[in-house]
Amino acid sequence: MKYKIYFNKPYFTGKETQYICQAVNAGKISGNGNFTKKCQQYFQERYHFHKCLLTSSCTDAMEMAAILLDIQVGDEVIIPSYTFVSTANAFVLRNAKIVFADSMTENPNLDVEKIESLITTKTKAIVPVHYAGIACNMDKIMDLAYKYGLFVVEDAAQAIDSFYIGKDGVKRPLGSIGHLSAFSFHETKNIISGEGGMLVINDVRFETRSEIIWEKGTNRSAFYRGEADKYEWVDIGSSFLPSEIMAAFLWAQLENIDDIQTKRKHHFNRYYEGLRAWAKQNEIRLPFVPNCATNNAHMFYMVCKSLKQRTELIKHLKENGILAIFHYLSLHKSPFYKNKHDGRILKESDNFSDTLIRLPLYYELSEVDLQYIINTIISKQSI
Repeated sequence: MKYKIYFNKPYFTGKETQYICQAVNAGKISGNGNFTKKCQQYFQERYHFHKCLLTSSCTDAMEMAAILLDIQVGDEVIIPSYTFVSTANAFVLRNAKIVFADSMTENPNLDVEKIESLITTKTKAIVPVHYAGIACNMDKIMDLAYKYGLFVVEDAAQAIDSFYIGKDGVKRPLGSIGHLSAFSFHETKNIISGEGGMLVINDVRFETRSEIIWEKGTNRSAFYRGEADKYEWVDIGSSFLPSEIMAAFLWAQLENIDDIQTKRKHHFNRYYEGLRAWAKQNEIRLPFVPNCATNNAHMFYMVCKSLKQRTELIKHLKENGILAIFHYLSLHKSPFYKNKHDGRILKESDNFSDTLIRLPLYYELSEVDLQYIINTIISKQSI
């Protein structure tokens, strides 16, 4: 059907095509050119990441992380079941065993209180996913990593410009805490380049090798900097770096990140205030942001009390021209992994799979659009 309001609409600042033309006119549209370097430097300076490498997708960044950690057959990696498949796939491709963790009751982030019971002598890494850009409890996760000698890879796909407030009171950007982290610039994210992602290297042990893996297993970057006298194949790797066209598009977005974030946070707050009373009346939960986290307004979701209630609400919105969607299905129940899972019941993950609904949230939603969505939802007085 023809929707009045779609779930997502990519936002263009107006300079994307201008910068793409600059890249084309400069005669350099393959990877690791001027716009790539500008974007990487921007992230390193704004968020104090140690080293950043743009990638063709967040999936690529996660796959690079798995290679850097030297994941081997039999290694175990702990990840939440309620996440996108790329979180797991990156490590499955290296023949790891995935150990799924349940979500918290309050929000879909992994329950840190249940992680330690999942750690064995074969555990190699923990991969927290900052769902909706809301931070996991990174103090507890890093404490466990240090205690057991594990690596931490932050899946920060949804977490651009979001922060964690530690027990020491220091506010740190998500993606800067784990040994490695991965971001997404897919068109559904706050800052976009169509597809696109980034690997962040916070542990200096991985700095040199990350560049080699990024450049197809060669020492090309070091060679062009004059640090190597031969351009050679020295390791495994792949073509993970994006084109300059993608990086040029991303640069236009980064120039406007503060404006984009201000608008998205406004939309989030309008939803929250407009739906709070109705949600309470209908036993529906709105997004929970713990004291240790900030909100980057990546998404606005609601947690219904049942699958039936969610189905009725999605249908009601659709009948009124509004596209709202559910999100992940528990990976431990997926056709690929259900026979490999150890049989534990992951109650909260399954609950979010059945009851979470995402509302439209993008830059160009107008006040009229927001009020129409809110009015449409609260017109469903009893569900």
